[in-house]
Amino acid sequence: MIEDLRFPIGSFTMPAPELTAEQRLDGIQRLAGAPAKLRAAVRGLSREQLDTPYRPGGWTVCQVVHHVADSHMNAFIRTKLSLTEDNPTIKPYRQAAWAELPDGRATGIESSLTMIEGLHERWVILLRSLAPADYARTFIHPESGRQTIDRILALYSWHGAHHTGHITALQSRNGWESLA
Repeated sequence: MIEDLRFPIGSFTMPAPELTAEQRLDGIQRLAGAPAKLRAAVRGLSREQLDTPYRPGGWTVCQVVHHVADSHMNAFIRTKLSLTEDNPTIKPYRQAAWAELPDGRATGIESSLTMIEGLHERWVILLRSLAPADYARTFIHPESGRQTIDRILALYSWHGAHHTGHITALQSRNGWESLA
């Protein structure tokens, strides 16, 4: 049961080391639609509901929204580093520690929702402009090794839906009426 709470849409799996043109288009479309889906998932939630963890021991809805902004911002920067540098080594960040900072626990979610909308607009424009060979460009993650832009696209098109799923599953379990 806890795995269902942790992974409401299933865990991430990379479909293949290199995505097909169709898989790239699908991933870009999912990235483009992710901000609206996240905004719809939190529409009308009270402060008390935003402060509810999506699972026992998990982040609150508020922290999840701020995490999506933080995480996708880092992924966008990694994409740009991969395109402008030769196989750069990136600096990882401690996601759980970021979620505990005051801006992740107590700040209203509107700033992060707006950030995600603008970030995804730029990211989608960038991804749509790439040649097929650009998706093979890489960076080095000190903990998980060489990563491609194809992997970033697959992972983060899943990631937005994954966290939106946390919120919508919580609403369903708690009988919260959706205002979306």
